[in-house]
Amino acid sequence: MNGQVPPQSPPQNIEEFNDRLKTVSTGLPKRLRQCAEYLAENVDRIAVSTVAELAAAADVQPSAMMRFCQIMGFSGFSEMQRLFRSIYSSALPDYSVRLANLRDRGADSPSALLAEFVDAGRMSLERLATAVDARLLDQAVASLASAQMIHLVGLRRSFPVAAYLSYAFEKMQVPAMLHDMTGRMDYRQALRPGDALIAITFAPYTQETIDLALAAHAAGLPVVAITDMAMNPLRVPGIVPLQVSEVDFGEFRALSATLSLAITLAVSVGSRRNGVK
Repeated sequence: MNGQVPPQSPPQNIEEFNDRLKTVSTGLPKRLRQCAEYLAENVDRIAVSTVAELAAAADVQPSAMMRFCQIMGFSGFSEMQRLFRSIYSSALPDYSVRLANLRDRGADSPSALLAEFVDAGRMSLERLATAVDARLLDQAVASLASAQMIHLVGLRRSFPVAAYLSYAFEKMQVPAMLHDMTGRMDYRQALRPGDALIAITFAPYTQETIDLALAAHAAGLPVVAITDMAMNPLRVPGIVPLQVSEVDFGEFRALSATLSLAITLAVSVGSRRNGVK
């Protein structure tokens, strides 16, 4: 196979994409092979990167990346990216479906829900206690404690965590700024040398959070990502990942473990900044 004739139809899901990637990678010219190798190792970047960013990371020209998309069967990069963005957006059923599922199971009474969410929270906390990477946690605290200003971003389900961190830092007199994107206002110009950012996002990931985190990282600021492990778009060299996984009930997820991790960060940073050992 010379890798120059695109398949007739594009992949429709991740499995087909991976199968196609393996098929077309045989016998490609050097630059196109670099595209294949980079995408194979960084599929999580496709939904959140521009073609220029992917090309630069693969050390090829954007035209080579565009050509590789066509070899994969897509009309261009935009069509390939739409596939991966649709996967993010459809990762969970909508709330009406979730509520209907609970009713069908007879688990929608308040007392039953309380018991189930308490149990899910307990399991989430136990998982956090055994899975957290102590080295990365120490690294995150050290970066945040030395920052002049800690920027905070977390939207949708993650917003309560970002808001809590803002409150906690304010009470401990740690300079912090909450980016709540009210009115779709983007205050990334507030990022200054010496600052740091905590970005909180979970699948399906929030694009505004990802954009601000990557902008801060590109500007050379320390970035701490509180996120999960599934196709994590903030899995970027230089960004400190603090991974937390919440056990769900009826496809609803509370924030038990995430808030425990957040208060750990806040108290650790506050203690270190105030010289408490």
